[in-house]
Amino acid sequence: MNTLLITGTDTDAGKTVLTTALAAYWQKYCSQRSWGIMKPIQSGVGDREWYQKLFSLDQSPEEITPLYFQAPLAPPIAAAKENRQVDLAVVWQTLSNLRSRRDFVLVEALGGLGSPVTEELTVADLAGEWRLPTLLVVPVKLGAIAQAVANVALAKQSRVNLKGIVLNCLKPCSDAEIADLTPPELIQSLTNTPVLGCLPYLDHLGDLDKLAQVASDLDLGIIREISVFPC
Repeated sequence: MNTLLITGTDTDAGKTVLTTALAAYWQKYCSQRSWGIMKPIQSGVGDREWYQKLFSLDQSPEEITPLYFQAPLAPPIAAAKENRQVDLAVVWQTLSNLRSRRDFVLVEALGGLGSPVTEELTVADLAGEWRLPTLLVVPVKLGAIAQAVANVALAKQSRVNLKGIVLNCLKPCSDAEIADLTPPELIQSLTNTPVLGCLPYLDHLGDLDKLAQVASDLDLGIIREISVFPC
């Protein structure tokens, strides 16, 4: 499947950082292949506008974000405020069309794995039902080990095709802090899921060369197991 879903343990885990870094990497090193970005559902101003600003995507706003709600709230709540429904059929059709025209598609999920998409479904449910290869972003902070364990358990319960975990520094962190707060070996042992690396704190997310370098420092071998990984 030519799609990779980026999700996290919670709203501010660092999904956008990882998605942007991977996009910058593919733009720099895989220019001969076509790729796209999708934020299936967005509530309030945010990621769609960011991707439009940073990349020349050749995608309409609706292709980037099929469902857009004004209030920065969970989708079923934001939709209710507009007397609308969260129509996942629109999202699936848009994703299917984009995948048919691109070599690879990055999909940034909303919130965390447990975030509600509808009144009945979470991000984990959607990832499992749509069989999307998935990366989980875990922020480097106190309590991150428990968050990683709980989210991987949810992923397994929902039959998510979880490819790996990526750590993300929310602030400048030393190697010792990373080892104390999110020891990769312990997280791997507890979750039976590979840790592909750690994103450093970036104070300027618009530096595409730096982002591409950050992505290249990850263990991309696991991601390359996806059948049509761009390069």
